[in-house]
Amino acid sequence: MAIEIFSRKEQKYLITRRQYEELVKQVGPKMRADKNGDNGKYSVTSLYFDNAEKGIYFETKNKLKYRQKLRLRIYDDADLNSTAFFEVKQKHKKVVNKRRMLLPLGEAYRYLEEDGLAGLDHYKTSNKQVMKEIDYFRKFYQLRPEMVVSYNRHALHGILDSELRITFDFDLRCRKEDLHIENGPYGEYFIDPDLVVLEVKVDHSVPLWLTRMLQELQCEQRSASKFCTSMELLSGDILPQAGYFEPKELEESLTGGIENGSDHELVFI
Repeated sequence: MAIEIFSRKEQKYLITRRQYEELVKQVGPKMRADKNGDNGKYSVTSLYFDNAEKGIYFETKNKLKYRQKLRLRIYDDADLNSTAFFEVKQKHKKVVNKRRMLLPLGEAYRYLEEDGLAGLDHYKTSNKQVMKEIDYFRKFYQLRPEMVVSYNRHALHGILDSELRITFDFDLRCRKEDLHIENGPYGEYFIDPDLVVLEVKVDHSVPLWLTRMLQELQCEQRSASKFCTSMELLSGDILPQAGYFEPKELEESLTGGIENGSDHELVFI
């Protein structure tokens, strides 16, 4: 059964496909492919929510110490009967918390169309408490479907270190003209196709052997918000190109996630 409530630390990087290929080779002896997808590879398609004032966007863009988002997500090909993941993603300081429930995609659409007026007990979900939290959050912020973000993912897990997970996201695209996520992962690229979003996910700290590999490959830890970058592209802003990162006056780059000899987490989405 999928974990529905969990907390972890994450570090995010923007790397090239060449760095990705080399890193996969180097971590091979210590990592295994995720059990999902084909050898740990699958597509992710998510419907994100915001309000008319773009409140969620500005919480993220302004890097508030506490912020949260709502999204409805599917994996690989799906239809209305497929399992969807409805979740609230929260970030407080350096820790990410997720509270999510599983339900048929068609049931999620029914809840949104009816605005939950039939009563939350009338919807088939895996977790009634999380359903209540999602409903409260959506109505409090007056959230509505805003855009679809999709990408292909390659996921790895630690062989001896079960808490360690690494994901590589490619072909990051977004759209707002078709908000039906069962129609698949397509849209405009919001990050140059030569770039890969790398996320290192741990319960406590990144192992030293992995930190050294990231340093040797010159993988720089950077803030790379899928949500904000998609929103800006769909609003007419410039598409980030290969080699583009946030200005250094806003955020100093780190190699391998180490600063002054200690782990260092940056803001990310």
